[in-house]
Amino acid sequence: MTYVISPSCVDVKDRACVEECPVDCIYEGARMLYVHPDECVDCGACEPVCPVEAIYYEDDLPDSEQEFLAVNAGFFDDLGSPGGAARVDVADRDHPLVAALPVAG
Repeated sequence: MTYVISPSCVDVKDRACVEECPVDCIYEGARMLYVHPDECVDCGACEPVCPVEAIYYEDDLPDSEQEFLAVNAGFFDDLGSPGGAARVDVADRDHPLVAALPVAG
């Protein structure tokens, strides 16, 4: 199980969750943040600090946002598991589903 960042984060990227994460498993894409499913230790520190309530425990992800479980995992298909977000730059890309969303106004 893991935590998942939902579409509420798109074009917001507050980063409070990044600062709170003790294992540095939240990576930054061009338009949103992503939780690495293999690096997350399920501590839940990220969830209460998100100002837009975009972070859910996998089992609590609303039905309407279930596709974001695959979106978060899919973001890492090319990146792999670098062992912490601090080891990589901000990605200039997003998962294709996120990239296709309208830009928030």
